[in-house]
Amino acid sequence: MDMMKLRFRRPKGLKNDPTPNLYVANCGPAVGISFDSIVSAFGIFGTVIGVRAADETGTRVIVCFSEVSAAQAAYKALNGHPCADLGGRTMHICYSVEQPPPKVPGDGSIPVSLLASDLAIPGIYLVHDFITLEEEQELLAEVDSRQWSNLSKRRVQHYGYEFLYKTRNVDSQQFLGELPSFVSIILQKLQSFPGLDCKRSKEINQLTVNEYPCGVGLSPHIDTHSAFDELIFSLSTAGSCIMEFRRYSDPGTWRLPAASVDEIHEDNIDLSSNFTRKAIFLPPRSMLLMTGEGRYAWHHYIPHHKVDTIGEKEIRRSSRRVSFTFRKVRKGPCCCSFKQYCDSQIDAGSNNQNQ
Repeated sequence: MDMMKLRFRRPKGLKNDPTPNLYVANCGPAVGISFDSIVSAFGIFGTVIGVRAADETGTRVIVCFSEVSAAQAAYKALNGHPCADLGGRTMHICYSVEQPPPKVPGDGSIPVSLLASDLAIPGIYLVHDFITLEEEQELLAEVDSRQWSNLSKRRVQHYGYEFLYKTRNVDSQQFLGELPSFVSIILQKLQSFPGLDCKRSKEINQLTVNEYPCGVGLSPHIDTHSAFDELIFSLSTAGSCIMEFRRYSDPGTWRLPAASVDEIHEDNIDLSSNFTRKAIFLPPRSMLLMTGEGRYAWHHYIPHHKVDTIGEKEIRRSSRRVSFTFRKVRKGPCCCSFKQYCDSQIDAGSNNQNQ
């Protein structure tokens, strides 16, 4: 279930006041029209900022414009008229009302946000429907045709550089080769990620693919500062999950697991209460970006649940969730401004004290 679909509804009664969002019937993947084709056809009227399924049928979509005037132009031209760019299909259109995104209690009595703006952690961004359903299926087919490495509770694939679980780092001298061609479409889309300098996304050179069986999560951790640069992208496919973020008021009370641990697979036993907790729902095909404070100072964590609870709704996790994590391997020490969380600067401080 895509929680973003709850953000839109058809206007009640006969009211059909213009909005930037169009509810379009007789249109979608189930009738042979891809989301990319919809963006192209509607894009002649103005900037389309998103297309998403209106329900589970695949025959109705929500088209979101950046301006009301663009939606009005599309409504006037296409409602009840054949569209040459979509094979002559006649669509039935009305304006769609966007509801305020809910922020409702989740597991552990903390709110679960649906949007990054509600999460309000500096440096955390989330784009829904970053890829289409067809692109998701192609990605999954590609990784399933390749060799997986088995960890105790999940399977992984590494490209560019291998992540070494025993040291929680990478060997920057062991280059595995360029990232595979099947993620080229993702790398292209990252160049237009909202608010991001496209030059920085071009530097991505490491990919880890994780397959999480139903019920398997990830313990709280910060990606090693000295291993990876600032930008960390995570694409969710096949299934959804809730991701929790924790920021400790005293970083010294939290300890990394021993370096000999082969992988992060169990919840840490943490009896302290000196951290702030926030959570966000990650639907399939969404892209999460962690940068700045959100990347360097907040631990991220996926609870080990088979069912995620968001308010009164229970969302059963799929048989698996496959994440694609894109990063840039760091070639030198980290010099971020979050020294208390930074292994480069903590280790350097310890070495200076020992000299």
